[in-house]
Formats: sequence, C-alpha cells, structure tokens
Amino acid sequence: MILSQLQDIPHRRYNILTGEWVLVSPHRTKRPWQGKTESVQQAQRPSYDEKCYLCPGNTRSSGATNPAYTSTFVFTNDFGALLPEKTEGDFEKGLLRVSPEQGICRVICFSPDHSLTLPDMKIDDIVKVIELWQKEYMTLGNYDFINHVQIFENKGAIMGCSNPHPHGQIWAQRSIPVEANKKGIQQAAYFEKHKKGLLADYLAQELEEQARIVCQNEHFVALVPFWAVWPYEMMIIPRKHQQHIAQMSEEEKQAFAQILQQVTKAMDGVFDTSFPYSSGIHQAPTDGKMHQHWHWHMSFYPPLLRSATVKKFMVGYEMFGEPQRDITAELAAEKLRKLT
Repeated sequence: MILSQLQDIPHRRYNILTGEWVLVSPHRTKRPWQGKTESVQQAQRPSYDEKCYLCPGNTRSSGATNPAYTSTFVFTNDFGALLPEKTEGDFEKGLLRVSPEQGICRVICFSPDHSLTLPDMKIDDIVKVIELWQKEYMTLGNYDFINHVQIFENKGAIMGCSNPHPHGQIWAQRSIPVEANKKGIQQAAYFEKHKKGLLADYLAQELEEQARIVCQNEHFVALVPFWAVWPYEMMIIPRKHQQHIAQMSEEEKQAFAQILQQVTKAMDGVFDTSFPYSSGIHQAPTDGKMHQHWHWHMSFYPPLLRSATVKKFMVGYEMFGEPQRDITAELAAEKLRKLT
C-alpha cells in the first residue's frame, strides 16, 4: 500500500513511542456536522488586568502577592496537585492498592504582559521561557525525592485553562507517570536492539519522506507524527540526540524559540483564531541514571477539528476502543506547512 491510498481508506497507524494504535478514517471528513460548537473569544485582552491572579504586583487567591516582575516569573502552585511532604508507605488490601505520591507543582508566567501568548512573544522573550524551563528541570530534578519533571502548558478555556495570562506549569514527582514511562520503555527497547535512538531513526525517515514535515531549522524539526491522534497534533524534535532540554546550547535555545514561535503561529492561522492546545515536553527522568535511550521532544495536542468552533471529542469508541481521527497526518501537515 502506498501513502496516497491511505488518504481515502480506513486504516490503523502504530505509535512507536507508546506501542499503541490509532484508527484513521479519512473518508469521514465528508460527513455533515450538526454537533456541538465552541464559542470563539476574539476580544483583545489588556496588557494588565487588575483582577488577574498572575499579573505583576497582583494578589493571588492564596493571599500571596506577585512581585512586579518584568520578564518571566515562577512560583510554587498555591493549589498544587502534589505536595512535598512525605507520607506513609504503600497500602494493599486484596486487589486494592495505594501508593503515596510526593512532589512539587510550579507555575511559570511566560511574560508580565497579560495580552500575549507564545506566538505573539519576541524570540528573545521565548528564550527566557526556555531558560526557565531548563533551570526548573535541573533544580527540581536535583531533589532526592523527584524522579520526573513534567513541563506543560494548557492554552485556552476549552483546554481547562483557568487563567488567560500566558503561563505554563511544571509537575515534578517521585514516580514516573504513565505516558512518559511508556515512551521510556519503547525507546529503551529500541536502543537495546539497535544501539541507536528511536526518534533519531524516525526523524531521518520523516526528513526523507517530507510528507509530514511542517517546518525546520538547523537544530529542530516540527512535524505531524505519523500516528497523530489530535487533528493538528505536532511534535518538535531536536536533530541532535539529547536526553533533556538542559543540554541545549545557546544557539540551540534560539533555534528552539524560533520553531516554537513558528508552530504556534501556524496553529493560530489554521482557523484564524488563538488556537487552544495542551503542550508538553517529554524528557529523561531525573532519577540519577544515564538514560542514553531518551530523546527529548515537545508535543502539541490542539483539539479544534473543522473550524474555530468545532472541537474534536474523545468519546464513545475512543473511550472504549482506541483513539480515532478523520483527517490524515499528511493533510494536516500540508495545511500547517503552508502557514509557516
């Protein structure tokens, strides 16, 4: 079967990073839509909002006051899902098991300007965000009870973002969460068998085929993964095999900032709206081991499907069977590529 045939027939694609499958049904794009639509918020936000808990100088709901920051700002989440205090050991009763968790949750404000999102920020200011990500990864990872650091961003109200001020989060914890663990297992198995990195070989194949490449520069490639689940899902992969983001050089940080701006601008251009998404960086655990097999990468999971008001829902078959998508990764990449 050749690639062009996959644009018209239902088929499954294998995710090399998780060992899971996704059902692709490109013929369904012709169906009419009479389901739920989302409202579009196009109103311009002010540069400063006196009611915003994250703006410089404002008081947060916890009573803490933000400094009058002029660049990035990070603080421990006032209502973190994880707490640093150590609790008692595992509990098991029959088939019921409990394992206490320990960690630290941080909030990172990307900019003091309430009106900005990543695609609107200057490259040098995005570099400052990257440098803070690096610092937090190393600082949190050095705690003896932290074995994994998850950096992520929820952008947009429909992604559960409770505050429109440009910000992301970091959850650092004792255990290695499910998604990162699956990717670690797959990469380790490939490295053990082939003595080289899984994502390095995958990237080489994608660069040869070009069908799913969105944009690239000297140090990074942005693409729609062959196994993408979300309609305009993207992944940024460093060309160099690096285990974590702290290994980036000054030149690589600039290149990463540039491609971050490109892909977020491209998403905004798909439906001419501030595109909602969840993004996250998967990288090596911080448990003191080498993790040569790990190749860090950043993924974007945007939910919009047909327009700025139609969202992809993970329901029905996706909940009880496996993920499913309508537009192919190749068509999504072609549309995004034209917008970079």
